[in-house]
Amino acid sequence: MNEKPCVDTLILGIGNILLSDEGVGVHVIRVIADRLARHDHIRVIDGGTLSFTLLGDVQYCANLIVVDAAELQAEPGEVMCFEGPAMDRYLRAGRKSVHEIGLADLLDMARLCNHLPANRALIGIQPASTGWGEQPTPAVAAAVPEAAALAYSLLNEWDAESDHPSTQPNPYRNPRNAYH
Repeated sequence: MNEKPCVDTLILGIGNILLSDEGVGVHVIRVIADRLARHDHIRVIDGGTLSFTLLGDVQYCANLIVVDAAELQAEPGEVMCFEGPAMDRYLRAGRKSVHEIGLADLLDMARLCNHLPANRALIGIQPASTGWGEQPTPAVAAAVPEAAALAYSLLNEWDAESDHPSTQPNPYRNPRNAYH
């Protein structure tokens, strides 16, 4: 079996863009993809409604950021980040998924293959509506820049912790630390 080359970081936006706020993960990664397009060590993927076919991408990355609509029991547009074991606990808490497979299932497959990304985070955005609609509701649309900034912050943190920090210019580093 041919293994894919390792990508430092995979940013995966998941969701159905035909179901209003359910597609917010895809809207966020569209913003992120434009900014990070020239950096080979970062791969940005529209994961749609998830599929087992994403396993190859997930298991061959060192860092994983997933952006998705999530039931946070919060106000619409609220953004929360779950890292490492906190992400695993959140996904295992019996949350329902409208996706073909759940994110927990995908990560379990990577774990079984001994390829679970060491650094992983879920950036969840509380939806207001998951009914038919091609655009997110105003509260969720307003959260897109915050979710993108949180992804950039994770990239900064993981790059700083790395034994081999990127030698490429870091497009997401903000010298004024405005992402906090």
